[in-house]
Amino acid sequence: MRALVISGGGSKGAFAGGVAQYLMEDLGREYDMFLGTSTGSLLIPHLACNDIPKLYEIFTNVQQHDIFSISPFVQRKKGDREFVSIDFLNSLWQFIRFKRTFGESKALRRNIKRQFLREEYEKIKATKTEVVVTVSNLSKNSVEYKSINDCTYEEFCDWIWISCNYIPFMSLATVDGYEYADGGLGCVVPIREAIQRGATEIDAIVLEAENLEKQKVLGKNPFSLMINLFGHLLNQVERGDITIGKLAAKTKNANLNLYYTPTSLTENSLIFSKRLMVKWWQQGYDHAKQKHKSATEADE
Repeated sequence: MRALVISGGGSKGAFAGGVAQYLMEDLGREYDMFLGTSTGSLLIPHLACNDIPKLYEIFTNVQQHDIFSISPFVQRKKGDREFVSIDFLNSLWQFIRFKRTFGESKALRRNIKRQFLREEYEKIKATKTEVVVTVSNLSKNSVEYKSINDCTYEEFCDWIWISCNYIPFMSLATVDGYEYADGGLGCVVPIREAIQRGATEIDAIVLEAENLEKQKVLGKNPFSLMINLFGHLLNQVERGDITIGKLAAKTKNANLNLYYTPTSLTENSLIFSKRLMVKWWQQGYDHAKQKHKSATEADE
């Protein structure tokens, strides 16, 4: 049983789209199972439908207003570097309304339902392909995995949305009395879950460089510093997930193929830039192609 796993990573999901395109179109790989966290959960339903052109169109054109109904920050540019600073008015408005997050992502919820159609949901169900998204149950301090096979269309769209809610910058969701948020807060790369569900061949796309090749520039204000801090913590979770995944693969005699980004793509994955995402998609495709070309030449 073959599985495709895609980690969290915000706008860097465009790179994963390029890798998946090469694996599925050029190598002709077919997957029985798709698992994703955060941005990975946005990608996998369309990959399960094998509709890569639609996915490319969606992902390379996403903008801030497609994600945030109330954006907690504004984008700025200094030279070649893009960064964010706090939107004081929006954040103040959230405090006045007694909200617990700096921003809200209800726009993303609406867009998921516009882009992932009920017909596509039914198509996946008919093929018996398993599509699983990762969410964090903050009330129970646990990670949960939601399969399309166990959900109605409305429920599954909501779980995709919840998997992407990177708090405290996006919405906090309540389901059946429990509060949920971004799956990456507990599991960034669900490799072990894929193996536990029976996968014996796993392609895992990790939206982070394997090694930090340059010193990170920390935020110049408390808000951007907070984003850097969260990124650091998620990187540690990610490394733990990969280590656990490798051990699980070894124990179960499963074949694990890891696809890292060749470089650190961005300092802030909450910035959605068409120019960058088109570039990253192509980089992902080229990187996967080069990786397999090198492996083939080594075998020869």
